[in-house]
Amino acid sequence: MTNANDVAVGVVGLGGIGRHHARKLVERGANLVGGMDIDVDARRRFSEEFDVRAYADEDDLHDRCDAVLIATPNAFHEEYAVSALDAGLDVLVEKPLAHTVESAERIAEAACDAEGFCTVGFNNRFAEPVRVLKRYQAEGRFGETTHVEANYVRRRGVPGRGSWFTSSAVAGGGALIDIGVHAIDLALHFLDHPEVVEVSGETRAEFGGRDDYAYLHMWGEDAGAAGFDVDDSASAFIRDADGNTVSLEVAWATNRPATDEFVIRGTEAGATYDRGSGELTLHEAAASDGDGHHLSDAAIETREGDSHAAELASFLQAVAAGEAPELNTVDEALSVQRVVDAIYRSSAAGQAVRLD
Repeated sequence: MTNANDVAVGVVGLGGIGRHHARKLVERGANLVGGMDIDVDARRRFSEEFDVRAYADEDDLHDRCDAVLIATPNAFHEEYAVSALDAGLDVLVEKPLAHTVESAERIAEAACDAEGFCTVGFNNRFAEPVRVLKRYQAEGRFGETTHVEANYVRRRGVPGRGSWFTSSAVAGGGALIDIGVHAIDLALHFLDHPEVVEVSGETRAEFGGRDDYAYLHMWGEDAGAAGFDVDDSASAFIRDADGNTVSLEVAWATNRPATDEFVIRGTEAGATYDRGSGELTLHEAAASDGDGHHLSDAAIETREGDSHAAELASFLQAVAAGEAPELNTVDEALSVQRVVDAIYRSSAAGQAVRLD
């Protein structure tokens, strides 16, 4: 087995998230061998910061790599993931898998036929409280998990209007496909990624398209309402084949308090996980000496950790071992993509959508 830090890894897409991954690789002493971007300024900045070559063509990068991280805008995930898989490389593609369900399906098909593997960047699964919660589930502490309330809500957090994040053609959607995929993936992870059979949802564009949109902070330059043609919030209800459910609230902007909370309900116990603060609380009940129950809420301390660093460590270890990881598989990411697509279709149709 090769040492994980000996794996030659390159980064495709040298914007903010690509450089973030590169910094994490350097921090762990990994073998970052280069980058690729079509933008000359992005290549220059990357080369200067990391002292490696940056290429305009992915084939030149592939020749130096065992694996690549893909951090391009969503619409280009398919092009670069399939190219890398065809070259025999292992691939970590940032979430979501693609900008459309059809594109995601083509990536999954390519991964099925490839020598290497493809995994998807849902880093929240690697957070320590999530790992602890999943261990408690495996031990049977919650009984059967039947419902998850999944919230990822910003009070005012629309990305820079006019950036690719607010372009339907490039991103594939707005808040739902950007931050909503994290909430959906984590909720389905708590339900052991079941077969989803029905989705009812509503997406809205209430703030980003307004000339008078009020914000305190916005990364990037603001091109105004003309640079925004996506959703800025979504509400949905998801049902699996066993009758277990997910209620979803996602927003870049909304007139309610921000929340980043997941509530897991089981037949024997439940839990609340605040993704923002990292706090994990268990909710349990036991028969008392009288006629009622003794209810308890216990805060669980977990180790501090860096979910992105843990995700990269898992990826590099899998590449070094020559074995596809069991976590964050392309099939799971495709399931998330199909739920996102169903929410958009349900909203457009004004009724629930069945997934066959």
